[in-house]
Amino acid sequence: MLSFTSRVSVPPHVLVRMLERESVLLNLETQRYFGLDEAGTRIWQLLTGCDSIGDAYRELLVEYDVDPDRLRDNLADLLDRLVAHGLLRVLSRDAQASAPE
Repeated sequence: MLSFTSRVSVPPHVLVRMLERESVLLNLETQRYFGLDEAGTRIWQLLTGCDSIGDAYRELLVEYDVDPDRLRDNLADLLDRLVAHGLLRVLSRDAQASAPE
């Protein structure tokens, strides 16, 4: 189960390019890419810029007119897919202090 107290990090093998308001993520190990639309790109920016997944979630609630439960489900789904494709790592609260950047 995803903990919103965790944070995410971008593995060193992931290349990110912003294209106007969208982005392309490339896993250099698998040579597979993943495109994010405007909303997905904003989620990526917040997830990778905030201290926790919960902080990103709360900021998204402020920025978007969306049902909180629907946002939580969509955020968890996107995170699951990004992690499964090796594009993000979720760091547990205990691992945060010792996790390499």
